[in-house]
Amino acid sequence: MALTVGDTIPDVQLTTLTAEGPKPVQSSEVLGQGKVVLFAVPGAFTPTCNDHHLPGFVMQADEILERGVDRIACVAVNDVFVMGAWGNAQGTGDKILMLADGNGEFTAATGMELDLAKLGLGTRSQRYAAILQDGVVQELFVEPNPGKVDVASSDAILKAL
Repeated sequence: MALTVGDTIPDVQLTTLTAEGPKPVQSSEVLGQGKVVLFAVPGAFTPTCNDHHLPGFVMQADEILERGVDRIACVAVNDVFVMGAWGNAQGTGDKILMLADGNGEFTAATGMELDLAKLGLGTRSQRYAAILQDGVVQELFVEPNPGKVDVASSDAILKAL
């Protein structure tokens, strides 16, 4: 069953890249405390994700954080090295936590899988954004067309905050 408003984020291991190397983190720890904006993309470096979705959050990170958000996090079904390289290429710095869901376990646990096998990409995540409070989904914006960024954009999040 897909993630909905009122659900608690599943407790699954994700990975982030630090200066010391890959670091496993629990989703409940990085997404379950305070007010968090989480957004998910089908794939790092893919056209819509790379040209529109992540850049919007990078450009508006300060404004989002100024509205009482404790953390902004991006998750994708990619390995930690790809997510680290993508974050560096996009200049996320310490404003956006880049989370690798390398095996798609978080995505499966949220029920937000997207079958892109016909494109040679396998199972990925739907494009969505969520506002979480202490790990509970307060608002959820699922993009009806994963090739576009409208309802799950940084602008939509700002309006909801």
